Amino acid sequence: MTPVRICLWSGPRNVSTAVMYAFRQRSDTSVVDEPLYAHYLAATGVRHPAVQDVISAQDCDGDHVVETIVLGPSPTPVRFFKHMAHHLVDLDLAFIDQVENVLLARDPVEMLPSLVNQLPNPTLEGTSLPMQVRLLDRIERSGRDPIVLDSRLLLKNPAGVLEELCRRLGIEFEQQMLSWPPGPKPEDGVWAPHWYHNVHRSTGFEPYVRKHDPVPGHLIALLAECRPLYRRLVEHAITGSKA
Repeated sequence: MTPVRICLWSGPRNVSTAVMYAFRQRSDTSVVDEPLYAHYLAATGVRHPAVQDVISAQDCDGDHVVETIVLGPSPTPVRFFKHMAHHLVDLDLAFIDQVENVLLARDPVEMLPSLVNQLPNPTLEGTSLPMQVRLLDRIERSGRDPIVLDSRLLLKNPAGVLEELCRRLGIEFEQQMLSWPPGPKPEDGVWAPHWYHNVHRSTGFEPYVRKHDPVPGHLIALLAECRPLYRRLVEHAITGSKA
């Protein structure tokens, strides 16, 4: 049987690791954490925390990663890949048509004040929003309905949103997706100590609380660029209501 291959295309600071942990709890699923990260770092030369550790730990040839990992053999009926959408640089995107794609977005007014703690000067491409919109357009051109998660809606109604997500993906929802044990997971990337502090303390999706941290002054122009892209995505967001 051909496995269901789910690619989550997120931006940074978007509860993507929590979504990966939710899928990790499924009885039929194995997960892979950001397999294209080293490719992205090697291709762009950008400086991220633990950059050399990431490049040493992963295959830096993105096309080879796609062929052997994303489209390669799966040990389970469902294979879940957590990706950052901006990792899709200098790659043949034809494989997008061979997998189930889920776009995960977060309001940039809340995302940027969090991202700046790890990346003091983020770029528009580094938010993943431009690539997420390009993926959305590609999916729509192929005649498929885009599957979009909004982090706020997910945190407000994790059971409803995940149930609808599973229905859209053609898999059964499993109640155990709503909780997980605290602490690091074997599938975590080597970058986890720099990015996963909060999710390692969690045992499930934390209730949504509106963040009021101001967007730093030097990112106001970036926020203005992000907003229309976010609005384009969130138009399609799963609400968790029954179809």
